[in-house]
Amino acid sequence: MTGARRRSGRSINRRAVGRAPGNGVASYLAKASPEARPMLVELRRLVRSAAPSAVEEIRYGMPYYRYRGRAVVGFAAFSKHVSLFGSLAGFEREFSPFKTRSGTVQFPLGSPLPTDTIRRFVVLRVRRIEATDPGGKG
Repeated sequence: MTGARRRSGRSINRRAVGRAPGNGVASYLAKASPEARPMLVELRRLVRSAAPSAVEEIRYGMPYYRYRGRAVVGFAAFSKHVSLFGSLAGFEREFSPFKTRSGTVQFPLGSPLPTDTIRRFVVLRVRRIEATDPGGKG
C-alpha cells in the first residue's frame, strides 16, 4: 500500500507499523490458526532453548531469530503446514521425511515435529555463526 498518507500528509511506513508494540512473536502466535499454534509454540520453545542468546523478533512477517546480527532461523504458519527457514546444509538427510526447498522445511499441520533434529539444527546454525565470527563482534 504505497502512497498511504496520514492526515498530516506524511507517508505511513507500513513496515514500521508491523513493529509496533503488541505485534511481536507472542502476538503472531496468538493470531495463528488453532491447528498451527501448538507447532509454532513448540518451535519457539525449541529455538529459544537451543539458542538462548539469539534475538527474537518479527522479520519478514514471521518469528525470526538472529545471533550476533546473523540469521539463525525463522518460522511461519501456512494453511497446510508450518515452515522452518534456515540453510539446511548438513541436515538434508535428517529433514528428508518432510518437503524441503532451498533453506526451508515444511511440517504438515498436525504432524509431530522432529524436536531433536530441530534442536540440533539450531545449535549447528549458532555454532556456524560463532565459527565465522569468533570474537562475537558481528
